[in-house]
Amino acid sequence: MALLEIRDLKKYFPVPRGLLARRGEYVKAIDGVSLDVEKGETVGLVGESGCGKSSLGRCLVRLIEPTAGTVRFEAQELSTLSRSAMREVRRKMQMIFQDPYASLNPRMRVGDIVGEGLRIHGLARGRDLKLRVLELLRQVGLRAEHYGRYPHEFSGGQRQRIGIARALAVNAKFIVADEAVSALDVSIQSQILNMLLDLQQEFGLTYLFISHDLRVVEHVSDRVAVMYLGKIVEIAPAGSLHTVSQHPYTRALLSAVPMPDPARKGTRTVLQGDVPSPINPPPGCSFHPRCPFALNRCAEEEPHMEFDGRHGIACHVFGPGGKK
Repeated sequence: MALLEIRDLKKYFPVPRGLLARRGEYVKAIDGVSLDVEKGETVGLVGESGCGKSSLGRCLVRLIEPTAGTVRFEAQELSTLSRSAMREVRRKMQMIFQDPYASLNPRMRVGDIVGEGLRIHGLARGRDLKLRVLELLRQVGLRAEHYGRYPHEFSGGQRQRIGIARALAVNAKFIVADEAVSALDVSIQSQILNMLLDLQQEFGLTYLFISHDLRVVEHVSDRVAVMYLGKIVEIAPAGSLHTVSQHPYTRALLSAVPMPDPARKGTRTVLQGDVPSPINPPPGCSFHPRCPFALNRCAEEEPHMEFDGRHGIACHVFGPGGKK
């Protein structure tokens, strides 16, 4: 049984009523996502900005409440848990946020930020708490002298290390890393990514790694899920994503990845048109208005995810084994 089981998850945000807004309109940020995450693995989640990646991560840890669907963690359905019961589960499910500047309270010292979860859950007090925080700081590459400093005294990479220490403090099993390195310099990105991989090995962590950078996702992930307009359109092993991917949207994303060798020239796939509005998504396959291979069926019938081993694709034209 998977550590995390997501079934037909939806999150609709009501559109604020205004002069031009219609009554009863909703932004369909997540529109029927199903996904399993196995214990100890890293699942990468990629897609264009606004496709619903961050909303999905926040729904999983119930920072925002889903509109419909189920999320089961360690075989326990989260949507039906009371506030006090969910508080216990949150010890095992933590989140690393995208912005290391906004995710830390500027009025709190580092020792208080990292130790806050320990105090709330009654895991440590007094001297034991301080020793535990100092050990966490050491594990993420910070020093004891950082314990009493404020967030504004640190660089972006150091702040993200503080956020990671905070997530580890309560002995988390599952961590949502929401664009955890996108705001950092490239050299710092590699340090943080390698540290996350080392921590995963040391503590047996499971990650949902959200990013728009395919190179980063392939480096850290076991499997990659591609998201478009609130839906997952393809899932594939990270190591073979370039060779087995079939969905036209995945191919377009891969073609946009810069080549490290200037002598090698790839074929760039340029998608026509704009991303449809999540308030009024197109019928059938949500990608069909921009797809060069779209059939009449694509505009009428929504494709369902079909699996061939560990490779899954939601497309009427292409299947896990190739073009139909």
